[in-house]
Amino acid sequence: MLLHVLHETIYDYVPSVRTAQHMAHLKPAHNDRQQLLDHRLTIDPLPAQQMETVDVYGNTRAFFSLQAMHDSLRVLSESLVSTSVAPSPASSLPWDEVRERMRYHRAARYDPAAEFGFASPYVPRDPLFTSYAQPSFEAGRPLLDAARDLMRRIHADFEYETTATDVNTPALEALELRKGVCQDLAHVMLGCLRSLGLPARYVSGYLLTEPPPGKPRLVGSDASHAWVSVYLPGADAAAGVWADLDPTNKRAPGEDYVTLATGRDFSDVSPMRGVIHGGAKHSLRVAVTVTPAQAVAP
Repeated sequence: MLLHVLHETIYDYVPSVRTAQHMAHLKPAHNDRQQLLDHRLTIDPLPAQQMETVDVYGNTRAFFSLQAMHDSLRVLSESLVSTSVAPSPASSLPWDEVRERMRYHRAARYDPAAEFGFASPYVPRDPLFTSYAQPSFEAGRPLLDAARDLMRRIHADFEYETTATDVNTPALEALELRKGVCQDLAHVMLGCLRSLGLPARYVSGYLLTEPPPGKPRLVGSDASHAWVSVYLPGADAAAGVWADLDPTNKRAPGEDYVTLATGRDFSDVSPMRGVIHGGAKHSLRVAVTVTPAQAVAP
């Protein structure tokens, strides 16, 4: 599927900002499942400096500096992405076998995925997560089956409520509330998996705004989205794969999803963050539109 993505971010400041430094994760990933065909980042006012780097997780991020007074900032990311459906893993090892394999012991073979089993700034490892997850993880159950069941339970138990939480709401609070947005549901699922000793990572991205005929409109459209990727080790020493699961929509992401970045949690892949001098008060407006490329006017 060929998708056109527009992500507009507008800040208004009172009083004016004197100088600012910003970092943005707004460039879609380029990998086996999706190909980035075009990308433009338009910034107003024009930055004094602008550059791209690749972070430790392989995400492309943009840095830019504003050295003149400004009372607003507009960042428009426009991308053209070709997506495909990731093949579904044929099978997975029992979850408790995976837990033992990922557990550190002397002379163990290093697996880079292991770092996604630790606590992160937004996602602690906690017995409350373990307790919630346990009904899905009977002894010997294949990891992918158990993770899918956990995804379905989170979808059923949690209410999608945009006013119940904010960007800084702790995952344990969202678990207690049983409410939140896609970021909260992803963080809760990450907390459950990691508290069981299973590596899982946070994925940021987008959903198709208008679904194909006959398909339901997905929750989270017209905004950036988030879901979870769980690690499935291969048999013996074989390389593992990552399987994406979206607890907000109770499904595996398909060609109607666009991946932006992956990390330990939201703190690694926030679309926009920065440090400003001045601008004691600010308002934020964000608009996201994802459409089939053929629907874009020439």
